[in-house]
Amino acid sequence: MDERAPIAERAQAPETLPEITAGDLRWRPATVDDAPQLTVLTNTMAEADGAPFRETEEETREELGAEWRDLEHDSLLGFEADGRLVASALVATFPGDTSTVRAFAFGGVHPDRRGEGIGREVLAWQLARARQILAASGKELPGRIGAYAEDDDPVSKHRLFLHAGLEPRRYYSDLKRPLTGDAPPIPEVELAPPLRLVPFSPEVDEATRLAHNDAFRDHWGSEPQTAEQWTNGRSEFAPEWSFVVVDDEPDVDALVAAPSTDAGTRAALEAGAPLVVAYALNSRYEADFPVRGYSFGYTGVLGTRRAYRGRKAALAALAASMRAFADAGMEAAVLDVDTENPSGAHGLYASLGYVKEHGSTMYSIEL
Repeated sequence: MDERAPIAERAQAPETLPEITAGDLRWRPATVDDAPQLTVLTNTMAEADGAPFRETEEETREELGAEWRDLEHDSLLGFEADGRLVASALVATFPGDTSTVRAFAFGGVHPDRRGEGIGREVLAWQLARARQILAASGKELPGRIGAYAEDDDPVSKHRLFLHAGLEPRRYYSDLKRPLTGDAPPIPEVELAPPLRLVPFSPEVDEATRLAHNDAFRDHWGSEPQTAEQWTNGRSEFAPEWSFVVVDDEPDVDALVAAPSTDAGTRAALEAGAPLVVAYALNSRYEADFPVRGYSFGYTGVLGTRRAYRGRKAALAALAASMRAFADAGMEAAVLDVDTENPSGAHGLYASLGYVKEHGSTMYSIEL
């Protein structure tokens, strides 16, 4: 397919979605009220597949309730005759996409009902719906249909993606850094003024979002986050463990005039808002503690504005985070990293004592 063709052409969207007949299940769209049953299904699948995580009902509710989510058209739940939920499908999109328009497939089948062809038909429905979404997006951009698989997932899941035409595109590492016992000391990082480390607070939240969008502009697969995306899904967020670095004396005139400064940052600077240049935002996933066998703080987003790289700002935020984890009695620090991260983050984490525990693969169809 010609990559210069309109997205409506490249997506090759079907007029109707394929029917799911395998397993003789009753199908309907999800609602936020399905969060309790869906959480049970998700965690049952995770346990069977040896996944290193579990979901809380609140996390599921947040995912289903995102204000841009169109559950009526982009989700399906499969029930047995007695009402037990045994299969789920969600096609997730992101309103902030500006360089690649994306649709990701999430879901699965209860371990008791695998081997009946349900998963294959569910994925076919998801891919067809993803093509419809991309075709209707009106965004004349490259398109991507994606799905994730943990390295420990059954081989059949990886084969299912390959058979459906998705290709392994990106690899991620789940890293752990011990904080107790004979763990190396957490580094002391001094910042040269006018850079200053401060605890995260609502007053710097929007400035942190702008910093994140700038920091990840050159990262493969990353797209700007809208304000709604940025604040969604924070049920496990630990602001008391999170830190940002601000520039107390930014050269506002130079930054406003620089072609590389995004419109959001430019407007914020002109309005006198603080300039966040690095950040480490962390969460406390207590439901995962017994699964992993240790308590930990999780660094969900970490980055530095591109103009401030090389000044140890993100390292200072990460070190402060690790110290906060340790002070709270956590046994380890955990984070995920793209193995081809352009900022060289993988090497930095290794130097700090992080080692790989798990991995995952993103499969995709590029349009």
